[in-house]
Amino acid sequence: MKINKQKTWVAAIIILLGIIAFLIPNQIAAQTGIKRTDLQKHDLSIPGRETIQSRIDFEGHSAFGKHFHPGEEIIYVLEGSLEYEIEGQAPVTLKAGEVLFIPAGVVHSAKNNTNIKASELATYIVEKGKPVLVMEK
Repeated sequence: MKINKQKTWVAAIIILLGIIAFLIPNQIAAQTGIKRTDLQKHDLSIPGRETIQSRIDFEGHSAFGKHFHPGEEIIYVLEGSLEYEIEGQAPVTLKAGEVLFIPAGVVHSAKNNTNIKASELATYIVEKGKPVLVMEK
């Protein structure tokens, strides 16, 4: 009986951690004038990898702080312009139609320096079971 209770608690903790990993990026975004909409998520033919595609909308003069991903991020700016700061590189400002590649584990941030909304399409190729993003401390 004791083993079954332990298994139940372990399962409950795992489920709770999964919920927290999903909610944290959206809570952070809501506090900063940024809205993240997950569009699709699929397993890849590469074992242990998945792709997640999200639309990120930035209100005027909003910013998403330093963070990294457990895999690559491919960005396509849909509208407006966004400034990206990538660790070890000079800041770059991209406008609608421009793209950016961020290697796995590289700390970066993004901000909208204008009064108008800006949006990006972010495609993540990440390790399954890990959070999509980790905020830098």
